[in-house]
Amino acid sequence: METETTAYPAVLGECSGRSEGTAHTRVIVYEPGPAGLRTTRWAAEHRSHLIDALDRCGAVLVRRAVDRAETLDRVAACLGGEPLDYTERSTPRSRVGGHVYTSTEYPAAQTIAQHNENAYARSYPHWLFFAALETATTGGETPLADSRALVRHLPRELVDRFRDKGVRYSRTYREGMGLTWQEAFQTRDPREVERYCGAHGIDVEWTADGLRTRQHGPALVADPRSGEESWFNQAHLFHSSNLPPDVRESLAELYAEEDMPRAAHYGDGTTIPDEEMDLVRAAYDACSFVFPWERGDLLLVNNLLVSHGRRPYTGSRRTLVAMAEKISTRRTGPGTYFFDL
Repeated sequence: METETTAYPAVLGECSGRSEGTAHTRVIVYEPGPAGLRTTRWAAEHRSHLIDALDRCGAVLVRRAVDRAETLDRVAACLGGEPLDYTERSTPRSRVGGHVYTSTEYPAAQTIAQHNENAYARSYPHWLFFAALETATTGGETPLADSRALVRHLPRELVDRFRDKGVRYSRTYREGMGLTWQEAFQTRDPREVERYCGAHGIDVEWTADGLRTRQHGPALVADPRSGEESWFNQAHLFHSSNLPPDVRESLAELYAEEDMPRAAHYGDGTTIPDEEMDLVRAAYDACSFVFPWERGDLLLVNNLLVSHGRRPYTGSRRTLVAMAEKISTRRTGPGTYFFDL
């Protein structure tokens, strides 16, 4: 783990600060003093410094700062403003209370690939807040990767192509295969689904099996404050190459590409080659920074600048998440998007 001096305050109230990470991804780490931390008050008093750190670095880790869901909820509201619910779901989660949720409920042996939260949707959270209430016996880390570093790391021609075309996401909802449309949209009323999709630029088609949706999103976004470009999409997660080879082969025997549970194409509908998705995954691996969770840790993330994931683990792990400040993009042409702030 590399460390370096930083322009951020070396002392912030009861906490001492430092910068940790790699040449690609860095995190500002604050350590409370021996007396501990009154976290919500500390966050309120130093909000401007913390937001500045998130705008520049993208992630802030506060050690041993949260011991319950209620504290996370208050900190998220204090720092992030408008709290958000988890809508247009792509993974299973449970609400703990207030606007706090469990992190993605995938089996412990599985890896959750790097991603920016809800990057497939028209609207997504600006700020993410994680709290480690119980840490795994082994593994279970939350890798971070600076999305700006990915733009620099990937081949320029690939970045230009994704920027120009954007990404088209397709989802087919069936019973017994991933989330149902009722879980994804948190309603059992088809009319509510159609209203939501109409308002968020999602094409809807009801099928004999359930529901098929299609939507377009950017591949890159420019941060509204700094203007820096970030790799911001979930093509590598929706693409069929993300499936285990045996699962992909079995599904391909049953369904056309468009009928897969999830699929990703270029925004013009053309195929994204497996090799390009392999380059994206390799770039995430190269740019990621991994830190060990400690019980009570609070992680603040600028979702526009930094992706996150999860490593496999053993033992019990309980990580909660809250989201705040909705940002939306408006599509004005192939690969062209503007922020509606």
